[in-house]
Amino acid sequence: MSVLSDKWIKKMSKEKNMISPFEAKQVRGKSISFGLSSFGYDARVSDEFKIFTNVNSEIVDPKNFKSTNFVSKKSSECIIPPNSFVLSRTIERFKIPKDVLVICLGKSTYARCGIIVNVTPLEPGWEGYVTLEFSNTTPLPAKIYANEGVAQFIFLKGNENPEVTYADRNGKYMDQGPEPTLPKV
Repeated sequence: MSVLSDKWIKKMSKEKNMISPFEAKQVRGKSISFGLSSFGYDARVSDEFKIFTNVNSEIVDPKNFKSTNFVSKKSSECIIPPNSFVLSRTIERFKIPKDVLVICLGKSTYARCGIIVNVTPLEPGWEGYVTLEFSNTTPLPAKIYANEGVAQFIFLKGNENPEVTYADRNGKYMDQGPEPTLPKV
């Protein structure tokens, strides 16, 4: 298994629409960087957030998760309550080739503030907007900026096509979006 380069990511995004919209270079300036990097792609977070709330004193149950556990907000920034979390999604839509697995790592700018980004792997054949989970590990409120970089996606090429892709087995999170997707069983 090898890590795929910026040349491969650019080619697949142009020819196969693997990432859309696609930024062919790192965009910096006054924003947290996003776009193509040497061996990955830094995706942006949308301006749609689902902020976890304990106002209803519900049990967090992945088999019976209630949408009332969240407050929805559309904004240029989002405040994550202390020791809590927020769901959002990428601005970019991904279409993963059959012989590629994608892993995601949070950006160091947020990690150094105690904000952890968690994304499960993007499996071969998966497509859609990526639901992002941000955990605020600090005892203070923490801020996330919409339309800026939040996580780097690393593309790994398998030694061959899998027997069954995520699309073949009709995975439950296939083609998610445009809103952040809540847990499903």
